[in-house]
Amino acid sequence: MTIPSLESLIQDDVFYELPLPGTQLVVQLKLEGLNPAGSIKFKTALAMIGDLERSGKLRAGATIVESSSGNLGLALSLLSASLSFHFICVCDPNISPDTSRLIEAHGGILEPVTELDANGGFLGTRLARVAKIVREVPNCVWTNQYANPAAKWAHHRWTGPAIRRKCPRIDYLFVGVGTSGTAMGCAEYFRAHAPHVRIIGIDSVGSVTFGHQPQRRYLPGLGASQRPPLFDADLMDDQVMVPEADAVRACWQFQREHGFLLGASSGTVMAGIQKYADRIPPGSTIVAISPDFGDRYTSTLYDSSWVLERYPELEQPHLDRKIA
Repeated sequence: MTIPSLESLIQDDVFYELPLPGTQLVVQLKLEGLNPAGSIKFKTALAMIGDLERSGKLRAGATIVESSSGNLGLALSLLSASLSFHFICVCDPNISPDTSRLIEAHGGILEPVTELDANGGFLGTRLARVAKIVREVPNCVWTNQYANPAAKWAHHRWTGPAIRRKCPRIDYLFVGVGTSGTAMGCAEYFRAHAPHVRIIGIDSVGSVTFGHQPQRRYLPGLGASQRPPLFDADLMDDQVMVPEADAVRACWQFQREHGFLLGASSGTVMAGIQKYADRIPPGSTIVAISPDFGDRYTSTLYDSSWVLERYPELEQPHLDRKIA
């Protein structure tokens, strides 16, 4: 396949209208889980590979390496298989077993790390392993989602315009901040085309991106133990820090009320909107980005035993059954 033919697979026009419980607000939830590889990271991966090919840095038969807790690794494994590249995913214990198996099914090689970095996360350890692989593996290219401008350009080109087409009078955009490519790309797009839109960044408690203290985290997706080079706090109008337990609660509540499973990042965003709701004027047009669904997290996020072992504060009736 070619990059242009793969671009045609992007699903950017699916939104779910969601009344926010306990308020008069309605959220347009942009469902990115319908993209190939099951997440918004398909666009990120496509943009980075396309940029590296055009620049001549990525040549036939090359090996791509990336540090990923799941979604980008899966997207890169799919695209590497489609475009005849090799792929190595440097991952950590927070990756879900289902995602690991899917990466391997696409021909990717998993390179796990288990040692925590100085901030109690795995990012520093993963990046050190990436550097080692680049030194040792011939014709190896690091896509570097943390600093690659193409990682945000993808969302300036595709995600931001799709949101504005659906909601031309948008007032608020809620977006999760992990590696920050999605947040930065969307923010740059709206600053250029609709500067009145308030961009609210959602992050996990324990992440250092917004300058908060680090602590151990278990959910893949949002959060970082090192501030991503792409991140620019000046592009955010406000921030909401969400405890992981609240994200889990939001995911389970969403399943009970709406019937389908959200991924952890999506649950974090939903919990963040709920926390921020009293600051939003009635009648505002609100869009939130749901990066993925939860079908790959049935043995973790949607397993009550796994959840209660890590978040004992979550008791009945929040987790009244095992979804697995």
